[in-house]
Amino acid sequence: MLHDVAIVGAGPVGATLALALADGDLDVVVLDARAAGETLRGDRSLALSHGSRLILERCGVWAELAAMPDAVTPIAVIDVSQAGGFGMTRLAAADFELPALGYVVAYRALQAALDAALARAGVRVRHGVTALRVGGTPAYAAVETGGTDGEPVLARLAAVADGTGATVAGIGRTRREYGQAAVVARLWSAAPHAGIAYERFTPEGPIALLPEAGRYGLVWTVTPQRADALCALDDAAFLAALAPHFSARIGSFAKVADRRAFPLALEIAGSTVGARCVVLGNAAQTLHPVAGQGFNLGLRDAFGLAQAVLDAPRERIGERAMLEAYARRRRPDRWAGIALTHGLVRLFGNDLPLLSWPRGLALTLLDTLTPAKRAFTRAMLFGLR
Repeated sequence: MLHDVAIVGAGPVGATLALALADGDLDVVVLDARAAGETLRGDRSLALSHGSRLILERCGVWAELAAMPDAVTPIAVIDVSQAGGFGMTRLAAADFELPALGYVVAYRALQAALDAALARAGVRVRHGVTALRVGGTPAYAAVETGGTDGEPVLARLAAVADGTGATVAGIGRTRREYGQAAVVARLWSAAPHAGIAYERFTPEGPIALLPEAGRYGLVWTVTPQRADALCALDDAAFLAALAPHFSARIGSFAKVADRRAFPLALEIAGSTVGARCVVLGNAAQTLHPVAGQGFNLGLRDAFGLAQAVLDAPRERIGERAMLEAYARRRRPDRWAGIALTHGLVRLFGNDLPLLSWPRGLALTLLDTLTPAKRAFTRAMLFGLR
């Protein structure tokens, strides 16, 4: 049986693609390694831009997600500053006549809302199916599978959104280690967060505080050795180490929980398309968490691919010309997102004294030049279009 589209991975990016295709008269199948109703990842926080909210609204997911208790926290203000130097900028949703600049969303809640939307839309999801290899011929893509039946899946187009893209033949990835690790945790402060997110650039790397429900989500970038040391501290010592970075803005922290660390690297697929195949989201690019661009870029990948598929005649779905046209349209936004995150890490995530003054000047100009602030904020919210 030849499907029109086979989607590998029913996580947020793959599920968004499937839902964006659901109104088309297409044969779509989604292959997912999870058992039905299972979440493979532990709960974590995702930073969604306002543009990503619009995509989820178009896919019929946002209303149910926003109605879940403590699932969505609006970001009203983003406060950006650097430690040990002058300069700061403050972005506010009210200045752009938006309900929020973005949202902090619980991963489990988002996955549950997407799973429910897939069921309502009648999208066929084959659970317990692992993709072992994805390859293509001029006529079709083939997904070799393991799991429930092991039968290969044939489609005009295979879209891989499994988070790694390692199974796709002919699409190579390059990896660049940052020599950094992210310490993530949940924090409770004495004062309410009021929907304010903080990005603090330090000599070790950026520190982000994201408002979520009645607490903050912390992403603290440090060296791997420092990450191990921070995770080994008791709660009081950990909070004491963090306090100097935010005491002037937030005051004291009362509690910390769920500390863990993971290494940071930049991974990029040299090309996002191959023979009847395309990679999306983290399978196409895995970015540093600074500025929270990776997940939002993945949702724009999915929505852009859905439009390309819906616009193509059925017999042209997955053909080289169609995929190359999609890749060209996505290229400016993709590389702008990669360049933004990598550039911020290189410019702000180091201890070079000579860069302190240029960093401060950049933040000051961004805060005072309204056209620059608007252009920067629009790129953060909607990508480069």
